[in-house]
Amino acid sequence: MSPSAGGLVVFLLSVQVIQSQDGWRVNYHQTDVCAVKGSTVDISCDITYPPGIDPSDIKDRFWFTKEKDGEPVDLRTDSEYSGRVKYGCNSVSCYLTITYVRESDSAEYKFTLMTNKPGEKYTGSPGVTLSVTGLQVQVRRSDSTWLELTCHSSCVLSGRAEYVWSKNGEIIKTGSSLLVSSGSTDRYSCNLRGPWDNGSPAVYGPQRPSVSVSPSAEMLEGDSVTLTCSADANPAANYTWYKEHEDSPRASGQNFTITDFTAEHSGNYYCEAQNEMGRSNSTLLRITSSGKRGSTWSTTAIIVISVLLLIIIILAVPYIKRRRMSPERTEPRPENDIQIPLDNEENQPGGIEGSEGRGGRGENGDGAVHMYPL
Repeated sequence: MSPSAGGLVVFLLSVQVIQSQDGWRVNYHQTDVCAVKGSTVDISCDITYPPGIDPSDIKDRFWFTKEKDGEPVDLRTDSEYSGRVKYGCNSVSCYLTITYVRESDSAEYKFTLMTNKPGEKYTGSPGVTLSVTGLQVQVRRSDSTWLELTCHSSCVLSGRAEYVWSKNGEIIKTGSSLLVSSGSTDRYSCNLRGPWDNGSPAVYGPQRPSVSVSPSAEMLEGDSVTLTCSADANPAANYTWYKEHEDSPRASGQNFTITDFTAEHSGNYYCEAQNEMGRSNSTLLRITSSGKRGSTWSTTAIIVISVLLLIIIILAVPYIKRRRMSPERTEPRPENDIQIPLDNEENQPGGIEGSEGRGGRGENGDGAVHMYPL
């Protein structure tokens, strides 16, 4: 275990664990290591060799957490630890240093040795369990005006660990706790002093909630409508729904559903988002009734019928105009009608019997005699 600048951030359970087999022995200096994300961790062990084995017979030795095809994988070749691991070994001991530890580094770490003899190796098992955790800010109400923020880790840290508090990203104080005013929308986080990226998630009161309605803010009576409220907050916000000018809440929860909507439900609604840091109200959302479903259907039917009649009239007008503008039909002339002109009776010797008494004209009075074949 090694201290880092600004304080000791790793807790080691200092119980020696000795793993031995056929004279081999690996003595881990601790069974469990708890570390804060972003800090530096040291794990170490002592080595005892069986009779007949000299340290010079050791071909390789390294730390590992994984195996591939039944063989341990050296941490120095694991891409997930690239640039973050360092070994420090002599003939009888070896330590592992991991910098900028991540939560994904949580695993069981073992030490293995391989001799010059083919297939001869020894692994100290079980190994050392590393648990990596982040910092958290706990919120407790001190009174109606003040809140107490405490920087917390699931690891038992050394008394020399020093916490640093930030407000909206700016350092404001050191210490394990911080008093802030209730209802503030500022963002507070804590870190362990040092060069590590180990800051806690920021805590803050709800920002102005946004509200939405589905399917529509204009409802038919008898339908259902759902109002939804959402606010950015940490810790997560709780939601309460109100109707304007009413003191009693209408519902609680992120969603508020009104079933069998009536005109009495019409009005302005808003939601309140609240967490340990404060509370915030949304803008008003107006919900109205657009009438009863039956009357709406009647109106729709009238509109549809009117449109259809208009289309029929538009299509009929050109046809009527064409009928009016076409010439009158005359009686068709028989195919074998033979006309004899009688314009000049003097040129017709003897005339034609029967022409007298008809005005000297043809049968039809048109100056021609029509003869039809029998």
